[in-house]
Amino acid sequence: MKSVKIILKPKKEESLFRFHPWVFSGAIQKMDGEPNEGDVVDVYTSRNEYCATGHYQIGSIAVRVFSFEQIQPTYAFWRDKIALAYKMRKSLGLVDKEKNNTYRLVHGEGDSLPGLIIDVYNHTAVLQAHSVGMHAIRKDLAKAIVEVMEGQVTDVFYKSESTLPFKSNVVSEDGYLIGKCSDECIAMENGLLFHVDWLKGQKTGFFVDQRENRSLLEKYAKGRSVLNMFCYTGGFSFYAMRGGAKLVHSVDSSAKAIELTRQNVELNFPNDPRHEAYALDAFKYLDDMEDGKYDLIILDPPAFAKHRDVLRNALQGYKKLNAKAFEKIRPGGVLFTFSCSQAVNKEQFRLAVFSAAAMSGRNVRILHQLTQPADHPVNIYHPEGEYLKGLVLYVE
Repeated sequence: MKSVKIILKPKKEESLFRFHPWVFSGAIQKMDGEPNEGDVVDVYTSRNEYCATGHYQIGSIAVRVFSFEQIQPTYAFWRDKIALAYKMRKSLGLVDKEKNNTYRLVHGEGDSLPGLIIDVYNHTAVLQAHSVGMHAIRKDLAKAIVEVMEGQVTDVFYKSESTLPFKSNVVSEDGYLIGKCSDECIAMENGLLFHVDWLKGQKTGFFVDQRENRSLLEKYAKGRSVLNMFCYTGGFSFYAMRGGAKLVHSVDSSAKAIELTRQNVELNFPNDPRHEAYALDAFKYLDDMEDGKYDLIILDPPAFAKHRDVLRNALQGYKKLNAKAFEKIRPGGVLFTFSCSQAVNKEQFRLAVFSAAAMSGRNVRILHQLTQPADHPVNIYHPEGEYLKGLVLYVE
């Protein structure tokens, strides 16, 4: 089938020649044909020079590029892309049946597969489409995952009801594309066990991107009183317990998340009296808690800014949240603070945290500057892929 041809305005091809994988709608001069959302299109300069091939979509990003060579993508093309992603994860030592069967297999633009996320939990892969183009080939993608993984993945769950562009007319239902997880869905990360709720949980069921930051926290936990805010399913909590924390309190506004946290703690530390969990609003909990109760606090809130039009409010939110933690943390305490908002860059996040520190009047030092792990790679030509920012701070 012949691809629709998209012609750019003069000089709008420069980012594509630098291998940036997005074409914005404002850069388009005309289209040779009428593509449907999700169709494969070829992009040309105003001088009729080929630039790239990608999926067409309605919105500010009009084309998500998956190839800078003129091809008509086949099943083998997608399978080989997934195979390259898997090869990289194996080379990183992430594929380890004895200690770690949880990792991100495909990270969108970072793996030259824009609009596609695949997370692996033991023998189940959770596939998530963020574009209609990836949604349209979901069955081929599922087949390719199982083929590439050679028996390590037997089930593929599709979870895209909440991630497809809201302006599209596509109706998606979450469900298994291949197989079905018939046993209890328990995965392993760095030797620790956890339940994964990909059916109804946030994202793909677990925040895989904090794996290395959780390991770092474990090294700081010994003998400390730990508060894990926005705990979700308790990842930081059970790492802190393995690290020898004196007590660990987990807080989340979702009662369901708190129940999962309790289950995960029980999986790893049955009947351990050090842990308590509370289904409460984070800001209210911080307001009400006594000063100096904790000397290790984790702030890992959901994205305060998913779009740039709410950036100012988001930065105020980070500032307010961190100011409260600086006010309450025990002298000599350590604060792990994060932003997963892609619209907030690391300089803006640092400024919000620095402002919060200044408001508190505490002496604060940076111990670590954190980001996403290697299975969430950032395409060097697509710096927007760096979404997770974190600071580890020592508070006198």
